[in-house]
Amino acid sequence: MPKLLYSFFAALVAAPLLMAVSIAPALADGPIRSAAAMSRIKDIANVEGVRQNQLIGYGLVVGLNNTGDTLNNSPFTRQSLQAMLERLGVNIRGSTLRTGNVAAVMVTANLPAFATQGSRIDVTVSALGDSKSLNGGTLLVTPLLAADGNVYAVAQGSLAIAGFAAEGDAAKITRGVPTVGRIANGAIIEREVEFALNRLHQVRLALRNSDLTTAKRIAAAINDYIGSPIAEPLDSSTVQIVVPKQFTGNVVALLTEIEQLQIEPDLPAKIVIDERSGIIVMGRDVRVSMVAVAQGNLTVTISESPQVSQPQPFSRGQTTVVPRTRIGVQEDGKKLALVREGVSLQQLIDGLNALGVGPRDLIAILQAIKASGAIQADIEVM
Repeated sequence: MPKLLYSFFAALVAAPLLMAVSIAPALADGPIRSAAAMSRIKDIANVEGVRQNQLIGYGLVVGLNNTGDTLNNSPFTRQSLQAMLERLGVNIRGSTLRTGNVAAVMVTANLPAFATQGSRIDVTVSALGDSKSLNGGTLLVTPLLAADGNVYAVAQGSLAIAGFAAEGDAAKITRGVPTVGRIANGAIIEREVEFALNRLHQVRLALRNSDLTTAKRIAAAINDYIGSPIAEPLDSSTVQIVVPKQFTGNVVALLTEIEQLQIEPDLPAKIVIDERSGIIVMGRDVRVSMVAVAQGNLTVTISESPQVSQPQPFSRGQTTVVPRTRIGVQEDGKKLALVREGVSLQQLIDGLNALGVGPRDLIAILQAIKASGAIQADIEVM
């Protein structure tokens, strides 16, 4: 065991009340940097303009086994059913509809980049009314619109439901979500998104995680590979590439070569905390300065032991219940520790875990250290 950790755990068993933590910001970067994973440019950046488009539509699912919408409670389902039948030549104005085999649904899908007319995409169907299950249903022809209001695809087909629901007079069981289904290849693309990639004279890469250092490394790797300064970082999220002459009219070939280049991404020091689940995620560059921490757990125990008081025989008294309450207070976690310089935050967390400090206490300690200004990192609470 290294001397630093040995002195850490040896001191933790000593006297109570105060934990003195001394952590140097200068950890040896050699072994950490050498173990850093290299990433391809295609895994950390997107080509601007090459993107998906979200589609949405409103439709009807028919063929349900009396698990559809209650027409009295879902007027939009009634109106949609009447309008559909009238378009098919069936006049039911003024008639009473009592069917329970129809459900109003919202249909969503993602239109891939460069999707051609006639190709198919998957769609997700979600109940809009009070339908109990979409199992066994069939989606009728539903136009799918984009943000510009134009129809880009039309969906129709039988639903595949992962969940189910069953109920009787005194019991009910539900597994999964029976009111959401999916249709594989359920929509046909009717309109294409115009984007001529090969005609571009400039291409911009959008980083998925903004960072100035990473943008500069991407530009340097591209320039070294091409042999001329064609790439330039515009900001922390964008790298602009001027298409060289040998790739004019063939931008796809240029991007194919560029996206395979490997660089080492650089991210700011950050601690992400999810207080609901007690999850803590720390970056490798998180450092802590000299700081003193006192931490203890206060346990309060309340136990109820009611007793029954009975009157003497042949007396006029009444039997009563007399409450008896016991309250105990115990304070744990009083430890003293001295950590010499050169210890990382991860080693501090390991030592606290060895003492039995749980994630909730770790979150409170990290937030308190951040408030004192001793953590050189951003803390993001989800």
